[in-house]
Amino acid sequence: MYEPKLILITLLIKLGVAAAVSSALARARTFQRLLFTQGRNAGQTLALLAFICIPLTLGVMVRVIVPNFYAADIAFETTILLGILMGPLSALAGGAMLSLPAMLHHEYLSLPFNLAVGVIAGMYGRFVEEEEVWSFSPFVDLSIYRWIRRNLRKPRFDRQVLLLALIVGLGICRGWLATMYPNRLFALVGSSWLIRVAIWACSAMVVGIPLKIWNAIRIEQKLEEQKRLLLEARLDALQRQINPHFLFNTLNSIASLVRFRPEQARELIVKLANILRALLKEHDSYILLRDELSFTDDYLGIEVVRFGADKLKVVKEIDPATLDLPVPSMILQPLIENSIKHGLEPRISGGTITIRSKLDAGKLMIEVEDDGVGIVPGRSHSSGVLQGTGIGMNNVRERLEVLFGDNARFDITSRPGRGTLVSMEMPAGGYEEDETDPAAAPARSSTRA
Repeated sequence: MYEPKLILITLLIKLGVAAAVSSALARARTFQRLLFTQGRNAGQTLALLAFICIPLTLGVMVRVIVPNFYAADIAFETTILLGILMGPLSALAGGAMLSLPAMLHHEYLSLPFNLAVGVIAGMYGRFVEEEEVWSFSPFVDLSIYRWIRRNLRKPRFDRQVLLLALIVGLGICRGWLATMYPNRLFALVGSSWLIRVAIWACSAMVVGIPLKIWNAIRIEQKLEEQKRLLLEARLDALQRQINPHFLFNTLNSIASLVRFRPEQARELIVKLANILRALLKEHDSYILLRDELSFTDDYLGIEVVRFGADKLKVVKEIDPATLDLPVPSMILQPLIENSIKHGLEPRISGGTITIRSKLDAGKLMIEVEDDGVGIVPGRSHSSGVLQGTGIGMNNVRERLEVLFGDNARFDITSRPGRGTLVSMEMPAGGYEEDETDPAAAPARSSTRA
């Protein structure tokens, strides 16, 4: 028997130990990945056991070595936790590891008792649903209150209360064995029923605290994953859209060329096929700028045929250092389409579109400029957004915000009758700052299409 005051102090410290160890483990990304991995292989299982059992085995060793410091030993509760989270085999291995310091201290019943606890807890873990395990609360009084309230209205079998009963039952067996075989199994044993109830409740809380802490991390990861999937679906929907007017006009141009200029019609069909293939295939959110420019070349090639080479000119001022930088896919074509449709098409003489890229202080700057009619007074920037299912400037701005947040900039500068300039700024992925030195930067190339 132990002094009641010593037992109560020990129980309080045990709760702190459980919370501290659980929180420390939860901070490790590797531990999180191992804990929440479905279908762990042997190596991952051993790694997770090492994360949990090594510090707590040291705790058992501290209890054995340091007199009257019993709070560091939470091997009993840890074995239960391993069983319900990882299964009976892992609980057997963990329970055996946790019993080693006690066995060396001649507590020979610790090994068979831990093995029995591991098997029982592991069978319970196989019997219940995963969510029922994770939702187990360390607040025992609230759990009992909710169970009573639910069953008064509609009696049913509650597996969470079963886990509570399982922990208390194993705790009772542990106390009985420790009383029957002194110095062969460690357990806090109280002289009064109140102390005994406190011991059993503490064991349930020590099991529930890690579940509560780790479940909070688990829920947070699920929310982040759902957010990521939602953003990917949103981006994918934006990337796969195409202006139906462009498709209609292109098909009309091909139809008019088939009889008199079949080679040019064939060339347009190939370019249109390349565009549709790029829109329909699975691709990442980012591609290299050179690939994005290649895609826009196909689009511009079609538009030059539609408008005529004398009415639509394209100038590229591309810094070679930017060609291998990642950019959001399908980000230039809607801006170019907007310039043609709203800037150059209303002009009888047509005009020029200029595409620029450069590096500035670790940022990638991309500009699309036209010398068209501009945005007339009283007409908002949003009027330049393509209607129907096409991607417009607002969608481009939205994608930049989704991908880069405050690290991106999207500006529109328009002079009525003189043209419009759309500027984008985004982080230059993989770009070294020292390369931004103007003296070291390669010369900018200028080509005409």
